[in-house]
Amino acid sequence: VLQKWVNREISNFDYLIQLNTMAGRTYNDLAQYPVFPWILRDYTSEELDLNNPAVFRDLSKPIGVVNEKNAKTVKENFRVAGGVWYGDPGTHYSNAAGVMHYLIRVEPFTTLHIQLQSGRFDCADRQFHSIPASWQALMDNPNDVKELIPEFFYFPEFLENQNGFNLGQLQISKEVVNDVVLPKWAQSPEDFIYKHRKALESEYVSAHLHEWIDLIFGYKQRGPAAVEALNVFYYCTYEGAVDLDALTDEKERKALEGMINNFGQTPCQL
Repeated sequence: VLQKWVNREISNFDYLIQLNTMAGRTYNDLAQYPVFPWILRDYTSEELDLNNPAVFRDLSKPIGVVNEKNAKTVKENFRVAGGVWYGDPGTHYSNAAGVMHYLIRVEPFTTLHIQLQSGRFDCADRQFHSIPASWQALMDNPNDVKELIPEFFYFPEFLENQNGFNLGQLQISKEVVNDVVLPKWAQSPEDFIYKHRKALESEYVSAHLHEWIDLIFGYKQRGPAAVEALNVFYYCTYEGAVDLDALTDEKERKALEGMINNFGQTPCQL
């Protein structure tokens, strides 16, 4: 697969899907859902210029520290925590709540979200309501480190509230949360998907995608290289960090299983 990708016989999208599959990610498990990168940083221009490197996110850095200001905070937190992990324990780039956050307008994820929130929708300000606002939140908050899901590159329906769910209204602006607000350069959900996929297959991303793959699936996932890259998460998120079979206390085992499922899971290292 690597050789096919290098020879450009398969697309960047296909390569990422294959890596996710090899690393144990699947659409059948929200806790191990396929993870895809944020690839753009320009969500405000009227036109998207894919020939301009400045419109792309720095793929060599974890999303939580793309903003230099956040990197300082993260380093300090790591020092205070005694070099154990970055961010709070629930911080991870892929977890079940994050997947439901993005797919809230589409069944069965709507029902799952409501079950998670004890029978109702979460408050409107915490919903996925705008792509530009989601990017801005990442830039402002070092504890928000959600990467994307594959649907951002092929599934326009998840950006529309086709079922007419009442998702509430934002507190300050009183804006009703309905369809997802798109970047100015996207005329429709279909146009967003078309341009976003084009960006994924662009020359810039093709030349830098391996840097992100190193962080998620490769050598910067663990050990000193991960520490240097500010890419360390709570110990429970790593494969093999906890031997559940060795736990005799049923309560302790259940609690740990819950943590692993809720905090997110780092893919198997390839």
